[in-house]
Amino acid sequence: MNRLNPDMLVTEFRDDVTKTKPILGRKYTLTHSDITGELFLTIGMEYASDQFNILRDEVIAEWRKSNGALYLQVYIYIGGRSDEGRTVIREEIFRRELPLALEAIRYGDRFLFFVHSYLDDASIRICFDMAKEDCQLEDWGYMRDYR
Repeated sequence: MNRLNPDMLVTEFRDDVTKTKPILGRKYTLTHSDITGELFLTIGMEYASDQFNILRDEVIAEWRKSNGALYLQVYIYIGGRSDEGRTVIREEIFRRELPLALEAIRYGDRFLFFVHSYLDDASIRICFDMAKEDCQLEDWGYMRDYR
């Protein structure tokens, strides 16, 4: 993919999360600065809600397990049923920028993937509107697609 400029990514570990453990329960909060273009990845056992902004343009994700297989569940808030035009534009932007966000998560947590290389075979499931109770999940490939 190589859209990511690693010099523009700041990664912070919180709680009892280290660069290599735990896997289950590990949560990602990815935000950005419109001014500098920097990306900010927070990795912890809870989402970094203190990093959320009024626009709700963060990407959040967590490791989950189903039928013995690990996968990355990603949530994006599209929201705004009252302004359908704005919702459509937000979704277009998120879809366009999501490969960069996934690459930032993969790179920012690269030591986890180095130690647990099988995680590159984990699938990615995206919920494009976490505000809806009936969010339809989309498959977005595998973590190896974003290294």
